[in-house]
Amino acid sequence: MSNATRPENGTAVLEVRDLTVHHGQLRALSNVSFRVYPGEVYAIIGANGAGKSTLLRTIAGLHHPAAGAILYDGEDVTGLRPERRATAGIAMVPEGRRLFPSLTLEENLKVGATFAREGPWTIERVYELFTWMKDRRNQRAAQMSGGEQQATAIGRALVANPRVLLLDELSLGLAPVVVQRIYGMLPQILESGVTVLLVEQDVTQALRVATHLQCLLEGRTTLEGRPSDVTAEQVEAAYFGMAGAAAGQGGHPGHPGQPGHPGEGSEP
Repeated sequence: MSNATRPENGTAVLEVRDLTVHHGQLRALSNVSFRVYPGEVYAIIGANGAGKSTLLRTIAGLHHPAAGAILYDGEDVTGLRPERRATAGIAMVPEGRRLFPSLTLEENLKVGATFAREGPWTIERVYELFTWMKDRRNQRAAQMSGGEQQATAIGRALVANPRVLLLDELSLGLAPVVVQRIYGMLPQILESGVTVLLVEQDVTQALRVATHLQCLLEGRTTLEGRPSDVTAEQVEAAYFGMAGAAAGQGGHPGHPGQPGHPGEGSEP
């Protein structure tokens, strides 16, 4: 768990204000708010159907909120199209990787570089981060393992040179050793100036890498704070909706005892 202190002053690189999102008649997110500061790994945890992926997709511009605002570098980007957000510096690694299966590894990376910002990340630098890639660059994505596809999806996002990297369920469907290997690359990504907003069902993994965390339950915030300031009991109570969950020091009060709107049956 990280003991990093959040800045008292300065502009958050990403801010979500009172975000409410509907899927048809169902409320997937209800009044969700948080700030992510440069250099952080901000983790969103919660069970399946909590609204985590909906949150990331809304930040990326793939869902339109019913209420609330999304600010990037202090500017309101709530109405900005997804491609405009990407070129501004918000890139997402979606759940399920979403590579082009008929394209090669390198061709998938080139897709991410199509509208890249100026910055340190190039295809060659991705090959330095994932050293196995260069020799496999002509292999089709459909022929790669799940871990290799996940690494390629991360590389595709990095070559766009984002300031904020949205990572959706990196560990989903992968062997633990592969998950550890992929998360082991985070320090090098952070050193390049990228800030990470991470969605993860694996609470242990999220707590290990996060500087700040927020738990969602049925689209509502039930816990927020630094990993070092919350107990395992608080995390469990917030995750499962047990009475008595409380925020960590400096966080917002949780509301696990309040009836919530039903979340989506499964996250998109």
